[in-house]
Amino acid sequence: MIHAAERTALGGAPQVVLDLQTVTKVYPGKPPVPALRGVSLSVAAGELVAVLGPSGSGKTTLLHLAGTLDLPTAGIVKVTGLDVAALSDRQLAGLRAGSIGFVFQQFFLVDNVADGLLYSGAALAQRREQAAAALQRVGLGHKLTAKPTQLSGGERQRVAIARSIVGQPAIVLADEPTGNLDQATGTAILDLLSQLNAAAGTTIVVVTHDEHVAARMRRQVRMLDGQIISDTITEPVTALPGAAGERITGWPGGPEGGPR
Repeated sequence: MIHAAERTALGGAPQVVLDLQTVTKVYPGKPPVPALRGVSLSVAAGELVAVLGPSGSGKTTLLHLAGTLDLPTAGIVKVTGLDVAALSDRQLAGLRAGSIGFVFQQFFLVDNVADGLLYSGAALAQRREQAAAALQRVGLGHKLTAKPTQLSGGERQRVAIARSIVGQPAIVLADEPTGNLDQATGTAILDLLSQLNAAAGTTIVVVTHDEHVAARMRRQVRMLDGQIISDTITEPVTALPGAAGERITGWPGGPEGGPR
C-alpha cells in the first residue's frame, strides 16, 4: 500500500478521498431546519482531521453525508471520486462497505469485527484472519476469544476501531470516539488513532465537540450554525489535559446536548 507521503514523493498529489462542494442539507419541518449551509470541504488521503463544533453546528450531519448515510439537499458529495447522488442504493452500500470505516460513540459495533467484511465477498476463514490482524493492530491480540461483556469501555472502543479498519477503507469517520470514556482511556484511544494515521497512512476524520480532542489533530475544521468558520493547520498536542480518570469535558460553556 502506498501511503500519502509516498504517493507525493512519487510525483503525484495525494488523492482526494472526501470532497464536499457547496453542500446544503435542510430537514423538513415547519419551518424547515437548515443543518448545513453551503459547506465545502476536501480531505486528502493520509490526513488526520478534526471537525469541531458545539451542539447544532452541523458536524454530525456532515459526517452522515460524508459516510453516505444521508444525501444532501443540494451540492455535491464525492467519496473516492464517486458522486454519491449518482449511485444506486446497492452501489452506495458497496461504497460504504468497501471504502468507509465508521467509529461511533455507541458500543454496539463490538458484536463482531469480522462482520465488517460481510459484503467484501471474503470467505469466513479469511474474514476471521483479517479480523484477528485488525485486533492485533489496535492492541487487542490477547482478547481474540473474549466476549463483549468481558471488555472495558476502552477495549470496546478499540474493537469499534478494529472493525472500522478491517477492510482497509479509504477513510475512517469517527463520531465522538472519546465521548463515553474517562480522560486516561480517551487519551489512549486518540493515541491509537494517531498511530494508525502515522504508521499506516489511514485517512481519519474525527467529529467532536471537545477542544482538547481537536487539539490532537493537525488539521482542525471548525463549524458553527451549519457553516465552516475556519480550517486551519496547527501543531497537534500530544496529550489531553487533566488527571488520569478525569472525564473529558465538552465545548466551553457546558456539555453538549440535543441535535448535532
